[in-house]
This record gives sequence, C-alpha cells and structure tokens, in this order.
Amino acid sequence: MKKKKDITALYDKQGNMFGMFISPELWAAIHKDVQPIIDRYLEKTRTPLPEPMDDWNRLMDFWDFAYEVDMDVTCDLCGNTTQDWQADDPRKFRLKAANIGGLTCFECLACKARVTKQHFKDKITCFCTPFCDHK
Repeated sequence: MKKKKDITALYDKQGNMFGMFISPELWAAIHKDVQPIIDRYLEKTRTPLPEPMDDWNRLMDFWDFAYEVDMDVTCDLCGNTTQDWQADDPRKFRLKAANIGGLTCFECLACKARVTKQHFKDKITCFCTPFCDHK
C-alpha cells in the first residue's frame, strides 16, 4: 500500500520551486499554529493596491449633486476624523472605491474600518463597518 505524501514541493519546468502542496489532513492539524504566521508575513510584505483616483476624478467630473463636494470623512467606530481626506499628511483615510453614482468608500487608517458615504441628490448617508480579519 502506498503511503500518502502530506507535503509536495511544486517545481516549474526550469526546476525552480514555486510552491508547496499541503494535504487537507496536514493543514487541519497545523492551520491554527501556521495561519497567524502566514498572516503576519503577508501583512508585512503586501503592497496595498493604489487608491482608485481615476474613479474619484470621474465622480468629480460628473458631480451633479445639489451641494458642494464633501471631503470630510469620520469613522464613527474609533473617532478618527478629517475635514479633507486628501490633504492630510499623514493620511487618516484611504480611498478604497468611488463611482459616478456617488458611492465612496474609505479605509480608516487608525482602526481599518470601512467608512461608506452614499451621495444622493438631496443628502449624504454615512455608515461604518468594522474591520473583519477573516470573512
């Protein structure tokens, strides 16, 4: 009877290792200890995606709401606030999404919460969603 291999190195055609396969059984046994190490490594080495400034600029180009552009952002969860999210140095909020329909989303750089602003013709609604490490 052939014994199942729990770890298999994966190589490209030049012989360079590019990954590892770990069996589901081994992962079930070690994931509680290994996952935090992987998460810390990825957090340190991950390059954040650039802010979608083209989307923001497109929203500004098509702005047709009855009020002036609002640049203020407030995190109701940790109290972080700014009058102009683009002018802060260092930044307090990072643009995560914008569209010409008036939806803008920011990441609070203090607590990582998602601050969403919905721009309607006559009002703005804001809400905060706590950061969730794992979905």
